[in-house]
Amino acid sequence: MKLFAALLLAPLTLFAKEDRLILVGASYGKNILAICETDGTVVWQYKTGGPKASNNHTGHHDVQFLENGNILFHDSWSVTSEITPKKEIVWKHDSKGANVHAFQRLADGNTMIAESGIGRIVHLDKGGKVVKEVPLPKDGRHQTRMLEILPNGHYLSCAENPGVVTEYDATGKIVWEYPTNTRVFGAIRLKNGNTLIATGSGNSILEVSPGKKVVWEMAKKIPGTDIELAWTTDLQELPNGNLVIGNCHAGDKNPQIVELDKDRKVVWTFDEYELVGNGLACWEILNTKQTALVRSLLKKTSLEK
Repeated sequence: MKLFAALLLAPLTLFAKEDRLILVGASYGKNILAICETDGTVVWQYKTGGPKASNNHTGHHDVQFLENGNILFHDSWSVTSEITPKKEIVWKHDSKGANVHAFQRLADGNTMIAESGIGRIVHLDKGGKVVKEVPLPKDGRHQTRMLEILPNGHYLSCAENPGVVTEYDATGKIVWEYPTNTRVFGAIRLKNGNTLIATGSGNSILEVSPGKKVVWEMAKKIPGTDIELAWTTDLQELPNGNLVIGNCHAGDKNPQIVELDKDRKVVWTFDEYELVGNGLACWEILNTKQTALVRSLLKKTSLEK
């Protein structure tokens, strides 16, 4: 009887959809940080200050969901903040004199911030003290967009001018670079060792091998669909191998986030122009564990009201 019951339940288990939420950070008009269901339903939101309240800041360019359920974001050109589900700011750092477009909370509790203009990568302890500093070349590469630390401790960085994706070692030495000749925004290192690049003004996505061979490319329009690619920005590789791409400044006729399966077919889109407007540059697809944490924390928060 137990075996029969297990066989009946097996198909449901095999085809059950993974529960996931979407973290989005939009500006250029909407000025919002939000967590949504996959259908766009908002479960949590925080209105950010926008240009009038934050020294003419108009671009949210990075956002990170943290292990404790808080969110790392920025609402000015120089200030990086950590906010709780209760909308309390519990950590803040002002990179005075710099423009911040990328940051990352690390496993050791420190925070990495790429300080454009100044042209350096800093690691800060919980008290905001600089515990590591890595200089960036003063030839345009010091003005970063997306930048993250790779598992090997290297830094993968994008620079709009001269339009390159650069891998630096832990000391800041260039060990690999790919020129896009566009105002490139985002790049991630895939599990297969290749690099996925969002070319920004190039309106395209391309996968490049370590030998700098283009494995595949998608430009201007997603084949087999009416989806036009505009300013391609954020990127994410999901555990199942699907790729998620950001489609910023694409207007109200195109989705802002697109998920592609292994055959590069569209399997999901986030199309919430009323919520995020034309300025959704950064977002993150939360996995099952992260989603469960959000739901638990929000339920607890609502009970405490």
